Amino acid sequence: MTTTERKPVVSVLGASGYLGSVLTGFLANLPIRLRAVARRHSPVPERSLAEIEVCATDLTDPGCLADAVADADVVFHLCKHSGGWRDAEHDPDSERTNVGTMRELVETFRVRRPVGEPPLVVLAATTSQVGRPPDHPLNGRESDRPVTAYDRQKLAAERILKAANDEAVIRGVSLRLPTVFGQSRRSEVPDQGVIATMVRRALAAEPLTMWHDGTVKRDLVYVEDVVEAFLAAMRRPDVLAGHHWLVGSGRQYELRTVFEAVAESVATHSGKPAVPVLSVQPPPHAPVIDFLSVMIDPTPFRLASGWCARTELRDAVDRTVACLLRSRETTGEETRVRT
Repeated sequence: MTTTERKPVVSVLGASGYLGSVLTGFLANLPIRLRAVARRHSPVPERSLAEIEVCATDLTDPGCLADAVADADVVFHLCKHSGGWRDAEHDPDSERTNVGTMRELVETFRVRRPVGEPPLVVLAATTSQVGRPPDHPLNGRESDRPVTAYDRQKLAAERILKAANDEAVIRGVSLRLPTVFGQSRRSEVPDQGVIATMVRRALAAEPLTMWHDGTVKRDLVYVEDVVEAFLAAMRRPDVLAGHHWLVGSGRQYELRTVFEAVAESVATHSGKPAVPVLSVQPPPHAPVIDFLSVMIDPTPFRLASGWCARTELRDAVDRTVACLLRSRETTGEETRVRT
């Protein structure tokens, strides 16, 4: 690229979130104009190759989203309602964020049809859109029968994306994500998922509890590998556009094995005995899916994009433990996790 060439504009919607902050950290190393967009102030690297603009705004406010994607060549749509899937059943703001932002994004680009290739929009979707998982690995060809309001909303956003792609308003790629976990050195935004929660419990010398016998299986993908999947989508839009793709490691881990790996890693890093891993009675509100295995076959996405998950489970757990220990030492925090 010469000094006179226009740098591509990349907008990250939801840049202050767990996944968005790590993606922003990776994008900062590219020769682009990077726009980090979120309701809260987005953390960005002090040194970067990219020209970075931080945009603190509520994307559900009229006109704000249009400004956030002005001149954008690529949009990573990672924003979601802060209440997550649990609040989607009863909070009307959830639909406005999870679906409304995609609808407004498409309409914005419909009005501003650019000369040349349509902008690329990459959506962070979820494998749970399929509904009750089958007893074999998902590969993306299954019929979708979502059972929660959150999954219905994510599916609705994905369908808006695909329809806009078919109309050549945008080039749309949907990446359906499994359980994303782990801390990255590229971001201080904490992972609030189950694996990081178990690390915090172990650091507080508390037992790690399961609502089942530990044989439930999950496909777990380290956050930096997931970010690499989004970068792969940016590199191969012509191959990927118009479809949804399942991101996964292709490896299924029993949760007891995962929790034991957490306990062992914390023991190694702290020099203290490993905490026990125990089965306990589930609470009455526990969703059925928590007791069903979710397995992914990422072969279609791997063949189309060249991406694959490279970080082994124990390495990802070790990185997470090391990051949380550094954070704990820096703040002087003696964390106790409430059950």
